[in-house]
Amino acid sequence: MSRETTNLGRLGGLQTFRDSLNNNSSSLPHLDGSRVRYEELVIKASDLVSRQGALTAEKQEASKQLTETLTEAERLGTVLRLAVKQHFGIRAEKLVEFNVKPFRGRKKTAPLTTAPPKPAE
Repeated sequence: MSRETTNLGRLGGLQTFRDSLNNNSSSLPHLDGSRVRYEELVIKASDLVSRQGALTAEKQEASKQLTETLTEAERLGTVLRLAVKQHFGIRAEKLVEFNVKPFRGRKKTAPLTTAPPKPAE
């Protein structure tokens, strides 16, 4: 028999054993104190598995909301950057404070230095 490694599988084995203990409690009266404590622990573990599932779902929902909020904030930030550019002008050095690059002109391109091919004679 292979050993169970998942939490749900382990819990299932514990619950099966608990049911067997409860069904045979009359044959094992000397284990009543431990059996009751064991049942409490299995119930607690079962509740924690349920809670973990709910928190996982809540975490997924929070992640979804975070992604949507970040996307909306980025879009609004783009609009605001354009508004700041419009207000100060595209060449204003003040734009650097808003992490926006001011337009400083285009770099001049170097003229091509390659000579035209010589015609064949």
